[in-house]
Amino acid sequence: QVHLVESGGGLVQPGGSLRLSCAASGSIFSIDAMGWYRQAPEEERELVATITGGGRTNHGRTNYADSVKDRFTISRDKAKNTVYLQMSSLKPEDTAVYYCNALITAYQTTRLVTDNYWGQGTQVTVSS
Repeated sequence: QVHLVESGGGLVQPGGSLRLSCAASGSIFSIDAMGWYRQAPEEERELVATITGGGRTNHGRTNYADSVKDRFTISRDKAKNTVYLQMSSLKPEDTAVYYCNALITAYQTTRLVTDNYWGQGTQVTVSS
């Protein structure tokens, strides 16, 4: 069993900042790419940012949606199996449920199985 648990969402005023965290736990062998997606009401889920495995370091290659470039920063701590999303200069249009995603290889009885996992989501509301 593998679980992704997000935290750090909440209500913030326009121009403010929030830091989201997502910790993976369970019978994990390795974690490749991790990322953040978001879904606003009546909208489709969209990519926010991703970060690759990065080998033995925490410095994977990053990719951002145009709408968040220069405002959001994704990072990871491999020792903690955690990915972060630092969000700054938040706008009302950033309001959404933010989901963590990770490509994880995990132990299933005697096998290693790679699968795509999602967290339960954390609400971010930007409003005055």
